[in-house]
Amino acid sequence: MSRSTKNQCVGGQPRHQCEARPGLTLIEVVVVLMIFGVLVVLFLPALEMPRGEARRTHCKNNLKQIGLALHNYHDTYGAFPPAYTVNDSGEKLHSWRTLILPFLEQESLYDSIDLSKPWNDPVNRKAYETTVPSYSCPGNDLSPTATTYLGMVGEECLFHPKEPRHLVDITDGTNQTLMVVEAPFNFAVHWMAPDDIDNPTQPPIGKGSIGVHGNVGNVTFADGSVRSLDMENLKPETWHGLATIAAGDELDAGDF
Repeated sequence: MSRSTKNQCVGGQPRHQCEARPGLTLIEVVVVLMIFGVLVVLFLPALEMPRGEARRTHCKNNLKQIGLALHNYHDTYGAFPPAYTVNDSGEKLHSWRTLILPFLEQESLYDSIDLSKPWNDPVNRKAYETTVPSYSCPGNDLSPTATTYLGMVGEECLFHPKEPRHLVDITDGTNQTLMVVEAPFNFAVHWMAPDDIDNPTQPPIGKGSIGVHGNVGNVTFADGSVRSLDMENLKPETWHGLATIAAGDELDAGDF
């Protein structure tokens, strides 16, 4: 047998390519175990996160998306959307939630809506029956098209009943002005409905109310940041200070 034949295996490949590879070395085993340990550290907290905390985190992410969409709307049109649109008779037509759909990657849904007709008109039935993930808190017993993400509406609030607001209008500070609030179940509305929170003097969550996350309410501030507030123990005067955009309120971070 020739020297070249001895150095070949079945198929003619060089012998070093067809011989069985030896088992893992000690160093390789240690590296694999280290990688596995890192993966456990990274994913175990998420796996062990209590259901309530996971839902609250999900909702906070939704509110961050909504806040970003509102700011992108402002960047595009030079102002935040009004609380709702109206027809010539002053009848409410569509919510700000409908107006920011293109900024939530819902362009096709937005284009399907006849903005000249009321939100619950039969012509808008398809949109009416559509669920928008960014407006829904997971795991609740509400209709998939219901939302508890409501804007602060009023002459003193970020959402004016009819006119758009500008960032420069918020003289109390964007980090101390509420934009969107996650309200209790009894405040829930259809996401298309032009209905929100119109009482800047009293928090929507109080003793005995059933909030999505107990007495904790997630809120989006006018600067786009999201926080969880203890609504049950929030003082009415603090709530008023957060709900208004230019009341001259002086709040400390410890107040909320």
